[in-house]
Amino acid sequence: MTEDVNGPTGVRAPRRDARDRLLAAGVAAFAAKGFHGTTTRDIAAAAGMSPAALYVHHRSKEELLFRISLVGHEQTLALCEAAVATSADPVRQLARLVEDYVRWHAVQHTTARILNYELGALAPEHRAEIDRLRAAIDARVRDVLRRGVEAGVLSTPDPAMTATAVLSLGIDLARWYREGRSWGPDDLAAHYRGLVLAMVGVAPEPAR
Repeated sequence: MTEDVNGPTGVRAPRRDARDRLLAAGVAAFAAKGFHGTTTRDIAAAAGMSPAALYVHHRSKEELLFRISLVGHEQTLALCEAAVATSADPVRQLARLVEDYVRWHAVQHTTARILNYELGALAPEHRAEIDRLRAAIDARVRDVLRRGVEAGVLSTPDPAMTATAVLSLGIDLARWYREGRSWGPDDLAAHYRGLVLAMVGVAPEPAR
């Protein structure tokens, strides 16, 4: 969730530092009270700033929510693209994508809940931009599944519907996951990988 806060010389820039603090405070406040239950004063207090300081960096509470959503969705798209780039084999691509996607949603579950459950609070133009990113994420998963079906290494009658199911696993995980459970992010990533591969007809790896 944290953006790069270092300038070209490697010196921490005060404006970037303040913006990062506001982003982190916004995540904490929106997660605790929801977008509509959170005030700008709540966010400023969590960031250790005056209420007026928020408006130096963001024109409104909604713009801060958009920035959180934009950064989070860009990170999610980037990890999907990186997973696909690790191999030319659709099975390996899908396995890595699911692992990284699920792990991210577990580690960043607080942010992920905001990304997926506060969409309705975004202004129409901001919602449109986020929807384009979500469509791009969906397209990456659909493409892996489609190519796997065409190559005969994956099996699903509807790659588009299956892509939606795969993405829903991470989205719902963010709803219920909390630290301290017996299942850690790596456990969930490995287990969900197995579930998705079984869903598309990939035989489980033999026990070692």
